[in-house]
Amino acid sequence: MIKRRTFNTALSLGTGAAAASTAGLQGLPTASAATGDGAGTRTSPTVTPGAHTSFASLKQVRAGLLNVGYAEAGPAHGPVVICLHGWPYDIHSFVDVAPLLASEGYRVIVPHLRGHGTTRFLSSRTFRNAQQSAIALDIIALMDALKIDKAVLAGFDWGSRTADIIAALWPQRCKALVSVSGYLITNLEANLRPLAPKAEYAWWYQYYFATERGRLALADKAKRHELTRLVWDTVSPTWDFDDATFERTAAAFDNPDYTDIVIHNYRWRLSLADGEPRYDGFEKRLAARPVIDVPTITLDPERDPFTAPGNGAAYRDRFSGAYDHRTLAGIGHNLPQEAPSAFAQAVVDVDHF
Repeated sequence: MIKRRTFNTALSLGTGAAAASTAGLQGLPTASAATGDGAGTRTSPTVTPGAHTSFASLKQVRAGLLNVGYAEAGPAHGPVVICLHGWPYDIHSFVDVAPLLASEGYRVIVPHLRGHGTTRFLSSRTFRNAQQSAIALDIIALMDALKIDKAVLAGFDWGSRTADIIAALWPQRCKALVSVSGYLITNLEANLRPLAPKAEYAWWYQYYFATERGRLALADKAKRHELTRLVWDTVSPTWDFDDATFERTAAAFDNPDYTDIVIHNYRWRLSLADGEPRYDGFEKRLAARPVIDVPTITLDPERDPFTAPGNGAAYRDRFSGAYDHRTLAGIGHNLPQEAPSAFAQAVVDVDHF
């Protein structure tokens, strides 16, 4: 099991740092997995959570239906890692992860998902759709625009789902996968069946967004601020973040499409909103719960109320390739920002399976 490590002095890692040599890492403790059948680990550098507050490089690129805003770190010709955020978060979930991976020689791409930050739709006529396959195709389009044939995909929450889908439907584009909370591909039929009441309680905002009251609250900037801050506090109960950390991410929620995208995502998952016919073929394949055969590490945050019991057993059969599972003690939902060293270590490890 990898646990978050705290160091007296944070490593000072720039976004353009050169690759660290193996010899330079030998003094660091070796990470170990809770369970696994993948290859052995190699130790990557570590950082104190919160050591970084911004990205040195922010860019825009036209990709598919979007003009995508994204952060980039590391050498331009390094092996690519694409880090994908969840809700209610943004690219700052990877603000400490990116320089760690850059120091290992990776080219790190961290995009704002549709409806977030500086990502914009190219046309006002495009339906503000947030069904799972549409978001996954955004990332395929981004890879095409940046001429990236294959990348390690790593994410949490919406980002895990998106990475899982690409690994399942387009494995030729996914070199390896790091998926927080495991297999998150949505099955609409299964989502119609109720969970245990305690599990349903954790999803209160999903049901709130199914109502007009919830939509109006998300559209109101002050109420949106309170609502998203409440989610941060409840799903990461041990994360001692400050107001400035939240505000840096909350700025991404001022995107003009934010409300429409978030509301559609949660209503679509409950079969309360339609998707688009153009994605029907992809959704039919995803409904069959396809097995993922690319090398994978799954991470469970112990203090996340959405973490399934069983130490990964609930989704183990969905991964057929080289695989490892790790549970991070004392960590909540925003795992990359709460435990950046463990997240970066998982990326390095899975890339060497």
